Amino acid sequence: MKEAMGDFALNLGLNLIRAGVCIYDLITYPFYAVVQQPWKDRRLMKRKRAVEVGVSEGICYHNKDPPHDFQVEIRDAKITTLEAALSYACKKHKDKRAVGTRQILRESEEVQKNGKVFKKYELGEYSWLTYTEVDKMACNFGRGLRSVGHQSKENIVIFAETRKEWLIAAMGCFKQSIPLCTLYATLGDEAIVHGINETEVKHIITSHELLPKFKTLLDKCPNVTHITYFPDQLKETPLDGYKDGIVFNSFQDIIKKGKDSTFSDEPPHEVDTAIIMYTSGSTGAPKGVVLSHYNLVSGVIGYSVGLDVQSDDIYLAYLPLAHVLELMAESMMMMFGVPMGYSTPLTMTDRSSKVKRGCSGDCTILKPTMMAAVPLILDRIYKGILDKVAAQGPWLGKLFDFGLEYKLNWMKRGWNTPICNWFVFRKVRALLGGRLRIMAVGGAPLSPDTHNFVRASLGVPVLQGYGLTETCGCATLMDQYDLSVGKVGAPLQVCDIKLVNWEEGNYRITDKPFPRGEIVIGGANVAVGYYKNPKKTKEDFFESDGRRWFRTGDVGEIGEDGCLKIIDRKKDLVKLQFGEYVSLGKVEAELKVCPSVENICVYGDSSKNNIVAIMCPIQKNLEDLGRSLGKLDLRREKLCVDEDINRAFLQELVATGKKAKLEKFELPTALFLSSELWTPDTGLVTAAFKLKRKSIQIKYQDAINRMYAS
Repeated sequence: MKEAMGDFALNLGLNLIRAGVCIYDLITYPFYAVVQQPWKDRRLMKRKRAVEVGVSEGICYHNKDPPHDFQVEIRDAKITTLEAALSYACKKHKDKRAVGTRQILRESEEVQKNGKVFKKYELGEYSWLTYTEVDKMACNFGRGLRSVGHQSKENIVIFAETRKEWLIAAMGCFKQSIPLCTLYATLGDEAIVHGINETEVKHIITSHELLPKFKTLLDKCPNVTHITYFPDQLKETPLDGYKDGIVFNSFQDIIKKGKDSTFSDEPPHEVDTAIIMYTSGSTGAPKGVVLSHYNLVSGVIGYSVGLDVQSDDIYLAYLPLAHVLELMAESMMMMFGVPMGYSTPLTMTDRSSKVKRGCSGDCTILKPTMMAAVPLILDRIYKGILDKVAAQGPWLGKLFDFGLEYKLNWMKRGWNTPICNWFVFRKVRALLGGRLRIMAVGGAPLSPDTHNFVRASLGVPVLQGYGLTETCGCATLMDQYDLSVGKVGAPLQVCDIKLVNWEEGNYRITDKPFPRGEIVIGGANVAVGYYKNPKKTKEDFFESDGRRWFRTGDVGEIGEDGCLKIIDRKKDLVKLQFGEYVSLGKVEAELKVCPSVENICVYGDSSKNNIVAIMCPIQKNLEDLGRSLGKLDLRREKLCVDEDINRAFLQELVATGKKAKLEKFELPTALFLSSELWTPDTGLVTAAFKLKRKSIQIKYQDAINRMYAS
């Protein structure tokens, strides 16, 4: 009875608020119409963004916007290499702030409520280098490499976390025409050794934190003779315990040697290799993608239009620079003279795990206006906010849901909602500093629920883009007036998007209402090929119609507005027993929105008529469910094999799938809970946390067999 009365009071209160808001909307409608003029935004939402152009095979689309002022500026300056582009930026912006890093004042131990002790940072302000200082350091670093015996055109590996020294070291390599081989900082040992040995490098650039890995790895890397390391702010870097004969230098040592040297710069040509960028290796050993200087400049030019960079912008830099998305973003920020403050997920917000209680996170200090993100981070933000709102009680939860629904309804019609922004979403915006103006997302499919939620709660355009390492991360990008979900925008101006028939998957360019097919990307941003892999290069790259093209393996659909929608991936498509096609990646993207999912892999057997799932549950949700079901032993290993727990999580997954309008055959009928968390060290996900399907299938084959047998 008491519960029913509570629900009645809750609904009554919410309906009164709805009525009040409705009256407010009617009264203020004329005022907001005059001030905001939403019809202008609606016209821009509906505009056609790409046009069809003739090609010898398939159907091809090209961006229809006129050249941007920035593109004209780069063309007139005759800039054809990334080295020339970044040097041009440094000369143009001179004394402006370029890159900033927060000072770590001290590290201390903090006792948590559960009795555990964690090490936390007490952080100071950002300290900045100007563009002139960055250029000078890069120049000296490149010359310093030459002074310790490194030759022009000789490969060098960089294996380090994102930080200002990474970018400066890369710029120094470019000035000496030294190809930079990039490895993710989260790669497993086998992949690191593969990248080092395949590129035959003698010199590795790494960091204080990652240097100890080489105590065991150097025995497997016979060519390596030199290691340069980025120092830690607080600790000395011990250099004992390594293989004999290795020459160690700190970042500052190399800069000093360059300052004292007589070497001059050796600028590259546009066809020279700038970067050999190793992929995260979702389908096997990481592949080295060879990107020329002209490829990278073309990529930077392509992205320059969509993000509408402004003079007072500040960029939050935290994604791996070994990922092409972050490298392109930071290069573009330099071209526009935007200050870049470096951060990590461990110190980004006031509540981040390495930030000492009472100390501000990086976003609170930096107050960024622009950032790049990957869906994994946005999914965590989405779940984190929902958990925090739920903890405030049912009243605030209902109020938040109403505010979200209200804002989305008006936003899709071209209206802003300043009062709702202030009362409902002010604290959410404050998580990322309160000034965020635009966010670009790429690297994997973004779920529509997460897209709408982040777009509304942060009050910023969330621009989903599409690209691959093989195209410098550059292919398509939404503009800020595109409020659709599930799409990745129109082709960027430096490339064309072509769809070709994929008969096996039943996708054709003659499909109605929109053409569908395998996505092929053509333009100056398309890579030279794969390093030391001519067979794979010949399979995936080709020349046609005066352009270089790359076969992506993704399947897309282009709507009447000229925007691309990724609908499948050739390697992820499974045909079930009765002929239904299931896109495993699409199903996983929808199910990851489930609040209890840390990670999930869906498996389909073509001889069966259903799919099954393997899921890593979030620890807190697992324990909470165990308590609610009266389980006494809350150890992860015990809960993951409990039938009641399994049944409850499967019901939650199915409910999430139905909400996302998945078909019945796309809903998992059985579930296995993994007590092991999937990290790159396990070999089950890549350094970019993409699933390694084959590895997961092999590890869990017995569980898959049991699920199908049941």
